Amino acid sequence: MRTAPGQFMRAVTQEINPQPLVPPAAWPMRFSARCHGRRGLGVTAVPTRARADRAPRPGGTGPTAWRSGSSADRSSGARPSLAAGTVAERTEGAARSRPGRRAPGGPAPSPGSPRRAGPAPALPPMTAGAVTALRHGAAAKMAKVSEMYDVTWEDMRDKMRKWREENYRNSEQIVDVGEELINEYASKLGDDIWIIYEQVMIAALDCSRDDLALFCLQELRRQFPGSHRVKRLTGMRFEAMERYDDAIQLYDRILQEDSTNTAARKRKIAIRKAQGKNLEAIRELNEYLEQFVGDQEAWHELAELYINEHDYAKAAFCLEELMMTNPHNHLYCQQYAEVKYTQGGLENLELSRKYFAQALKLNNRNMRALFGLYMSASHIASNPKASAKMKKDNMKYAGWAANQINRAYQFAGRSKKETKYSLKAVEDMLETLQITQS
Repeated sequence: MRTAPGQFMRAVTQEINPQPLVPPAAWPMRFSARCHGRRGLGVTAVPTRARADRAPRPGGTGPTAWRSGSSADRSSGARPSLAAGTVAERTEGAARSRPGRRAPGGPAPSPGSPRRAGPAPALPPMTAGAVTALRHGAAAKMAKVSEMYDVTWEDMRDKMRKWREENYRNSEQIVDVGEELINEYASKLGDDIWIIYEQVMIAALDCSRDDLALFCLQELRRQFPGSHRVKRLTGMRFEAMERYDDAIQLYDRILQEDSTNTAARKRKIAIRKAQGKNLEAIRELNEYLEQFVGDQEAWHELAELYINEHDYAKAAFCLEELMMTNPHNHLYCQQYAEVKYTQGGLENLELSRKYFAQALKLNNRNMRALFGLYMSASHIASNPKASAKMKKDNMKYAGWAANQINRAYQFAGRSKKETKYSLKAVEDMLETLQITQS
């Protein structure tokens, strides 16, 4: 897009020596009439800024009065100096920026020469201050969370506490709400500001907002120098930057000072997983569980690592430990049944069916366990090594599970148009595993 020469000179003048802007109400109106077959059609009013180099009105008080220069200059009619350099230099610059016009004292252009010959003048490079102002302007235009949802800072603080206590991992929302709390209401949060700094930093690492994470980390370092908790956050930032060696060295220093720091040991295991070194992660996790045998999260993580390595017997052992400490968790029963089903064999399949049934007893809406019960029972019924009574019982179990699956899909699809297609898909799936008594 070409820039008018007059706008170009005003931009250059404003960049070199900024002048006060004329209020919009004082702008003169320039009317341009465009004829479309009739005179007077298409008349539009275009506001223009009052130019500082325009001749002053009598008395120098109008909207085109000069905004700089001495009172003597204004009374004598002399032009004030709007930019560095002489008037001749500025005149030459204006002539260069307006191809086809003759500078004072210069040769006249040829009659056939176009008025705007040559390329359009390039805009001056944007200064660092202008870039910063632009960024602040863009940030100011972004709607705040408190304005978008009409909530107070107390509501945002309570929402952050709820997310923190219930272990939500909605990092983008935490960053949006937490950043506004930190920037606008830090003085009102009291001691809650420090836990919010930690919460926002971890969410910022999830969202690749290293600038925000670094800001929160610096505030925490300033308040708690030498804290192991803050050092662990520093290590997590190293992990986000894939500086794993630096993070491990930092965690090792923490463990030298406090060997019971479980968070640092877990972070080291997480690094091994991120590096794809599952065997080292399994070894370190076993060493950890020798000291902290009651850590259920560690047992579950070890089971997942064994499953990834296809060591299902050891994964089943870890899940058995979890079911002993928490027998009413239907998810542990379901996962244990899945591991036994994967191991295969008549004995494991029968054990798998029992634990799928136990998971359904604890939570009758567990569809994964319902499908598992149907699959395990149907495989037992079709196993040649199974007795006649075992086949008959498992056919009954599989039929019951199939009816429950159909009912669940019918109930879930009552208000949906695709109900018949969903039911047809389920029926086709069940028919592929149809059980026949042999």
